[in-house]
Amino acid sequence: MLTVAEYTVGGKGCRMDGERSTEARLRCADLLAALSLVTDLGMGNPPEAAMRGCLLATALARRVGLDERTAADVYYTTLLRYVGCTAPAHEQAFLAGGDDISLRSGGARLDWGEPREALSFVFSHAGRGQPPLRRARQLAIALAHPAAQRQVKTADCEVASTMARRLGLSAAVQRGLHEVFERWDGRGAPQGLRGEAIALPARFAQVATHAVLLERLGGRDATLAALRRRAGGQLDPALTAAFVRHGPELLEEIAAGDVWQAVLAAEPSPQDTIPHDGLDEVARAFGDVVDLKTPYTPGHAAGVAELAEGAARGLKLGAAEAVVLRRAALLHDLGRAGVPNSAWERRGPLTTADWERVRLHAYHSERILARSPLLAPLASIAGMHHERQDGSGYHRQARSAAIPLAARILAAADVFQALTQDRPHRPALPAETAAARLIAEARAGRLDGDAVDVVLSAAGHRSLRPRRARPHGLTDREVEVLRLVARGCSTRAIAQQLVISPKTADHHVQNVYAKIGVSTRASATMFALEHDLLRA
Repeated sequence: MLTVAEYTVGGKGCRMDGERSTEARLRCADLLAALSLVTDLGMGNPPEAAMRGCLLATALARRVGLDERTAADVYYTTLLRYVGCTAPAHEQAFLAGGDDISLRSGGARLDWGEPREALSFVFSHAGRGQPPLRRARQLAIALAHPAAQRQVKTADCEVASTMARRLGLSAAVQRGLHEVFERWDGRGAPQGLRGEAIALPARFAQVATHAVLLERLGGRDATLAALRRRAGGQLDPALTAAFVRHGPELLEEIAAGDVWQAVLAAEPSPQDTIPHDGLDEVARAFGDVVDLKTPYTPGHAAGVAELAEGAARGLKLGAAEAVVLRRAALLHDLGRAGVPNSAWERRGPLTTADWERVRLHAYHSERILARSPLLAPLASIAGMHHERQDGSGYHRQARSAAIPLAARILAAADVFQALTQDRPHRPALPAETAAARLIAEARAGRLDGDAVDVVLSAAGHRSLRPRRARPHGLTDREVEVLRLVARGCSTRAIAQQLVISPKTADHHVQNVYAKIGVSTRASATMFALEHDLLRA
């Protein structure tokens, strides 16, 4: 039995509740269960597949008598088994002719140690959906790179292990994620480990995730039969035998309950936690791993977050609002993981099908963040980063005042950062050219002019459009509040629109009234009309 006493405990990472700390702490499971949905997207698996595997592996660990700390290593290794899946996406897209997700989804269920099964898969997936000549060329490419699968798995493992370290998870989890593609018979990757030399959490993760993926295709009897066939080759024979004994009951238990609640309840004790300021590193790590999906996007999330945070300071937003905006910026593109690289790396116009997938990525980002109470405050801001003032954006096609200020800032920061990075269809634009593009978008009514100003200022540019003077010393934030007051919004509604607390909203309203010398909504509206402040 594997026992590892060394855990990462310092600074910002996850650690056991038993460690003394006076600061309020957040549950790692709450964050990482929600973010495991990113790996489901990236693998082309149904939502909650990673959570289901985690439940199976943890329950099996307890059935065979593992102690709770080792069971916790099994829990996190299985929950995050595919956290490195975006790392080889570019290479997989090259081998598959663009659809890296289809290749991963089908390949995850295979026994690659069976040559006939592996070859059949390559023939069926290389260049699938392409014209015959192009498909033949793609098949030739795939067959000419026999070591490609090993390289793909090595990249996945290395990135997954790095993610575990950045998230502050134990050394055993880091090792387990590095070895999840090893095989019991020694024919796996990246090191060719054999038998019990493979970390125990990795072996549990292998059995459980294969059970989840195979059951969806063939039902429970077929799943157990397939696992028996793979025992001693791909899978640990003893753990496979234990699963065959307990698996039907465990699968029944999972099917009967709410997976989200069950996975939180199943976390072994003592629970791993993270300090409040450690949430930034979690967000940064996931933003970085999604940016790995194409060679064009590394550093995008971090760059957008830096611009957005600088813009928040320029607008003198409250500290809490700036933190929410920064974290939303780091996580705004989570949904990118679920879009095939054929869309992100296309050198010409997107196809209709690709465009529909691209439009969904903001929606997926929002839904992933909304699953966790700790991340939910970021959800609507992240989900609206492609909305435009004139209603031409996506996925809601919201317009003007329906888009919170934070989302307007995020949209402008996202556009500027993207313009200054290489893309398949164009090289990176010089910063001055990108700034001029942003200003043109503001003048056309698509981006918010004030948001563009502060983003350009954060990027080190002077504003290239004349700034409207604000009467009576009103700040940009106070004008935003005034517009909502004029629309008849209550304090609570203003708080919801601006993603702030009701107390902060009331403070803004009182400041506005005091500055302009009124005490009623009607008078405030008249002031706004007189000074032409109701237009965005």
